[in-house]
Amino acid sequence: MQVSSLNEVKIYSLSCGKSLPEWLSDRKKRALQKKDVDVRRRIELIQDFEMPTVCTTIKVSKDGQYILATVETEFHHVGQAGLELLASSDPPNSPFQSAGIIGTYKPRVRCYDTYQLSLKFERCLDSEVVTFEILSDDYSKIVFLHNDRYIEFHSQSGFYYKTRIPKFGRDFSYHYPSCDLYFVGASSEVYRLNLEQGRYLNPLQTDAAENNVCDINSVHGLFATGTIEGRVECWDPRTRNRVGLLDCALNSVTADSEINSLPTISALKFNGALTMAVGTTTGQVLLYDLRSDKPLLVKDHQYGLPIKSIHFQDSLDLILSADSRIVKMWNKNSGKIFTSLEPEHDLNDVCLYPNSGMLLTANETPKMGIYYIPVLGPAPRWCSFLDNLTEELEENPESTVYDDYKFVTKKDLENLGLTHLIGSPFLRAYMHGFFMDIRLYHKVKLMVNPFAYEEYRKDKIRQKIEETRAQRVQLKKLPKVNKQLALKLIEEEEEKQKSTWKKKVKSLPNILTDDRFKVMFENPDFQVDEESEEFRLLNPLVSKISEKRKKKLRLLEQQELREKKEEEEPEGKPSDAESSESSDDEKAWVEEVRKQRRLLQQEEKVKRQERLKEDQQTVLKPQFYEIKAGEEFRSFKDSATKQKLMNKTLEDRLKIEAKNGTLSVSDTTVGSKQLTFTLKRSEQQKKQQEAEKLHRQERKRLRRSAGHLKSRHKRGRSFH
Repeated sequence: MQVSSLNEVKIYSLSCGKSLPEWLSDRKKRALQKKDVDVRRRIELIQDFEMPTVCTTIKVSKDGQYILATVETEFHHVGQAGLELLASSDPPNSPFQSAGIIGTYKPRVRCYDTYQLSLKFERCLDSEVVTFEILSDDYSKIVFLHNDRYIEFHSQSGFYYKTRIPKFGRDFSYHYPSCDLYFVGASSEVYRLNLEQGRYLNPLQTDAAENNVCDINSVHGLFATGTIEGRVECWDPRTRNRVGLLDCALNSVTADSEINSLPTISALKFNGALTMAVGTTTGQVLLYDLRSDKPLLVKDHQYGLPIKSIHFQDSLDLILSADSRIVKMWNKNSGKIFTSLEPEHDLNDVCLYPNSGMLLTANETPKMGIYYIPVLGPAPRWCSFLDNLTEELEENPESTVYDDYKFVTKKDLENLGLTHLIGSPFLRAYMHGFFMDIRLYHKVKLMVNPFAYEEYRKDKIRQKIEETRAQRVQLKKLPKVNKQLALKLIEEEEEKQKSTWKKKVKSLPNILTDDRFKVMFENPDFQVDEESEEFRLLNPLVSKISEKRKKKLRLLEQQELREKKEEEEPEGKPSDAESSESSDDEKAWVEEVRKQRRLLQQEEKVKRQERLKEDQQTVLKPQFYEIKAGEEFRSFKDSATKQKLMNKTLEDRLKIEAKNGTLSVSDTTVGSKQLTFTLKRSEQQKKQQEAEKLHRQERKRLRRSAGHLKSRHKRGRSFH
């Protein structure tokens, strides 16, 4: 199994290992696995998943259980002795005999059962298959189009029926609602074979000289055919009339494309009700919306080879287009390349396993390709172990072959004096340089470089310098914004660390290391303004500490400048500025606090004077008020009643407002609103207040005055 990556998309090739012959014993197979790494790493996903010669087409049944592939005829060559021996069997003027060809492998179709991971059956055919279609969900109904104009029907048991079309066919499609087979080929007519009636119907007459490909939309049944003139004709099977014509050859020519011949249609595929992709023989893929005759997107493969197949991957909005050299996967909205797959051999057909990330290819080699791309989707149910296998490979990446080799250019070889090794097995040519063994490279470099000891000595000196720098007092780098705050947090963190050494105290996380407060030390908008009134009122006693931190910041900046200038020589230990400073007395603290208070009072006085000046200026200036139409305008009419209400006492005004209700809204002369809210008393509270009022009045009537006692008491006190 080989792993390749393009645009960080992993592609696992499951058919790249060596295949072992069946006649080998188990003991010999185990011995080969021990010796050969390729045999040990191979994954035989499906047994005998290969053809005798070259695979031409490959398809998957609708239920996903069966994979069918067809093989091409292969000719065998012999020498002169073989021709003399077999001259009697073949005619004397046979073209095969003159070319040295004596026999062929018969064309065949192979069916693989994915649930059993093995070959289900193999059937030989009379002629080569151009294309085939699986009409049922499994392999029980298959239609083959041969290159000798024959159409062959196969059932579950084998061959069922054979018929012929007038012209050589190139492609066909099956219309499920009407049970019609539409055949296109080297003719302007589209032949229709009805499988329900068992007879040919009237053909569709197109304007093209020949038709290459065709497809039927599964949603609304629109039939489209691609012509040799580079056009796409769309037909309605219900009325058998042409409903649209697209000139793809003209739209495929862009400013960047280089075209030497007329683009003809080589691939055609519908997706949904309105999307259609068209491939041309010059290597362009055109994406159309059926409501417009202009393409939404034109994608060029840049190889100039005919597009052989197109597939849609709806979950990621991707289109998989393939020519004989490469399979490109690109976004259908932007045309941006998602990833690409370039096998060793030329491609004949590509099949995307439904609802998975598996890709099957028919190549110009006996082995059929199996590729697994986890990004496209999960592995099929019958090989779900691939997901676990790829996850383990991603968790534990193995070293590649290039880890033991060194890439060198021709100039490097000249410097090392190894130009005479070019062409030998010690150097493997790759792109603009060579790969050589890393051990050989190190040995030659040690022999050639006479100044290796000097470089070694300089490295040792640098290491010693770094060690001495590490022993000095390490001052952490401060951020660009809020340096004093960062220094304060560093000091607090150091104090916490000291306390945790003495006592086992749980320390809270530091703001400097927290990503949530990262912006506070990067964005200048979060800079603390120490000259603001709020900061000075909240921190009246930190001026001395801030002066110390400012000095420390200066020292830090000076040391950073020194470290930048220094390259090789070690620095002396910086003097500790804080050690020379003695602690302040209590009197100094008190004086500092008084000084701050005086400054704040002076600033407040200045601000008051400025406000008074502004108020005087505003009073002298004429004031204008905006009057809105509505309720505010009525306040000028009721100014007299308002003036009378304002002349009354507070008690009278409260009584009037209490009569109006719990909420009263009054207008001022200016036009603004004044709102008053009073709590509404319950009936029980009102009765209780009236009872208390009556009780007080009754007590006033019944109580006796004690004025005479006061005079006697005063006299008695004076007598004593």
